[in-house]
This record gives sequence, C-alpha cells and structure tokens, in this order.
Amino acid sequence: MGSTIFRLQHPHNVRRVRRRSPSSDTILHQPAPVRPFHSTLISKATRRKLISGQNRRQYDHPAYILTTFLPPSLRPAYLAIRALNLELARIPDTSSTHAVLAMRYQFWRTTITSTFALSPVKQPVAVLLSSVLLRRQQHHPNKPAMTPSRFLRLISTREKYATDAPYPTLDSLEQYAENTYSTLSYLTLSAIPMHSVTADHIASHIGKAAGIVAVLRGVPLLAFPPPPNHHSNNNDSRGGRQGAVTLPLDVMAECGVREEDVLRRGCEAVGLRDAVFKVATRASDHLITARQMLRSVKEGGDVGHAFEHEYERENPYGDDGAGAGGEASGSGDGELGKGEIQKMEVEKAFGVFMDAVPTALWLGRLEKLDFDVFGEGLRGRDWRLPWKAWVAWRRRMF
Repeated sequence: MGSTIFRLQHPHNVRRVRRRSPSSDTILHQPAPVRPFHSTLISKATRRKLISGQNRRQYDHPAYILTTFLPPSLRPAYLAIRALNLELARIPDTSSTHAVLAMRYQFWRTTITSTFALSPVKQPVAVLLSSVLLRRQQHHPNKPAMTPSRFLRLISTREKYATDAPYPTLDSLEQYAENTYSTLSYLTLSAIPMHSVTADHIASHIGKAAGIVAVLRGVPLLAFPPPPNHHSNNNDSRGGRQGAVTLPLDVMAECGVREEDVLRRGCEAVGLRDAVFKVATRASDHLITARQMLRSVKEGGDVGHAFEHEYERENPYGDDGAGAGGEASGSGDGELGKGEIQKMEVEKAFGVFMDAVPTALWLGRLEKLDFDVFGEGLRGRDWRLPWKAWVAWRRRMF
C-alpha cells in the first residue's frame, strides 16, 4: 500500500507527517511540544468559519469592516467579544418558549464562568475567548485583565430586554446602551490591555450612541416581525408573536404616539417622527460629546466632565485617573504629564472608537429621510462605510 500524507493543524506548529500502511513498522514522528491552545477542541471547519467572520459579515457587517482598523493582536479578542454579543442578541429569535430563553442565557453565564477558569466548553466563542485569556496571562501577567463581571452584566441586560420589554424612560434606554454596547467597548479596551479612564469615558459616549441607534434600527423589525419560517430547523419565536414598539414610554407620551397606531399605520402614525427625532437627538448628543472630548485631549486639554463609572470597583484605574495597566503608559512615562499620557492612550484606543463611524452614518441617513425610521433607505448596508472609516482612521477623528 502507498503512503498517505496529511497535516497536523495547529496555530503554532504545522508539520508534515508521513503515515505508512498498518503493516509497516515505521513509527509516526510526534509533533514538537507546544503551549496549550484551546482551539484544538473544535473542528478545523468550525474554527475557519469563526475566524473568517462569516457570522459577523452577515449579522454585524459594520464590526466586520472595522476589524481592519484594529491591531492584529487585538482582533481575536474583538472577534470573541462581538461573536458573544451576536449569540446573545439572537437568542430571542431562536427560542420558542420563555423557559428555553432563560436556559440559553443561563448557559452563557455558566460558559463565561468556566471560560475564565480556562476550562471552556466545546463552543467556538468560549474556546476563542479562553485562548485570548490564556495568551493574556502569558504576555501580560502583571496587568489587569478582562473581568467576568462585565460579561455577566452584558448577559443580564440582554436577558432583561429579550422579550421586547418597553423602556420606561429615555434614561433607561441610555442605561441599556451603557450596559451593552459601551460594555463591549470596555471589554475590547481591556484586551489591549488598557485601563484608562479617558479612553473608557470616550468609549462610553460612543457606546451609548451606538446602543440607542441599534434600538431605533430595530423598531421596524419588532413592530412588523417577519412571518414564521416553517422550513427552518430553529423555532423562531419572533415570527409567531405580535409586534411591539420599543421607543421609550415617556417620549411616546410626550409626542402623543400610541403603540396600536404605530402597529396599524407604521411611519404614518401621529407623532412617530417627533419621537424618533427626540431619541436620535440623544444619540447624536453623545457622539458630539465624544468628538469634543477627543479633540480636547488631542489639543492637550481635559475631557471637560467626570466619568460616571470612574469609581466602580471593576474599573482598575490609577489614582491619578490617567490610566492603569495600559501599554500606552508603560516604561518611561514618569517624565510625561497627564495630558501627554492621555494623548498616547486615545491614540492607542482609536480603533475601538471607530464604532462611532457607522453610528454617525446611520443618523445622517435618518435625518435625510426626515426621521422616518421605516424608510427604505435605512434597510440596506451603507456602501460609504469602508471609505468613511478609512478617512476617519487617517484623520484620527470620527
């Protein structure tokens, strides 16, 4: 019998091995010892699909585009964090009952806990996140790492609004955005690794704007859910339930918007555009604030106001507030002032701030449609995103 050649796949060690027929007494050469890497727990096809960004390209196209502007060392962590967010966001679409919904969120709580113990379950996101944590311990053992509390907060917030529960006030919608999209930015910054109150403060405003825009983008889909797909293997709970309007209740009351009117008349509902305008203005205000803060720091000034989460226990900031554990404030920064350190930190964190680009583009499209959230011009992808993102990256200003 002839010999067969195959490859032993490993991210750090690829070696050709010649395997002969069973009758041969030739012993296989063993691969050289390598450091542990948890991605060996999942199949090659699954790993390739995850790394290629297929799910992100389909369900989170802006994040797929913006990955280009992150340093290569940060991309695995960014991929794991965004993939987890996608998994959590899709749970309501694939759960037939509330019991199944709760079980799936509980699964992710248990998965996060085991992943931070470096014993992940055989799930692609958990395996990739575990490998990121392991690599982080090896290369930055003395610096603060990502904390499971932020992941658990993300899961709890997603579960709280999984049944399209209304936001009582505009402030509660803003808090939802803080606990989801801002938290994604905090986790990405901590994976650099960087723990800077200035970078987190700017990322907080960008995340709030992105979260509010995400809710506005979902208004048409939730108000008029698609019909159930009887040919799908998944039980789609959205296709079999009534529509819902997720605008803040206080804004709807102020603008005279009635939910049943929106469900019947869509964009022609009385006061709907005024309500959308008020909510979109809050998102735009956060983008303007983040832009002003970034410009002020680049000019050597201060951000202008205090960060509301600066003194939370999970934030390992330095005593001076300039940063702690970040590489931007590494060796030799003893002779630098606080302003110079902040400029170095925002420069290093700018790839995370790029989430502001698709958010601003969508708000601009909404304004051109006179705040018609049901407008067809808001449904497709914005072909300008790659170009606008490149311009923002070159200018270091979104």
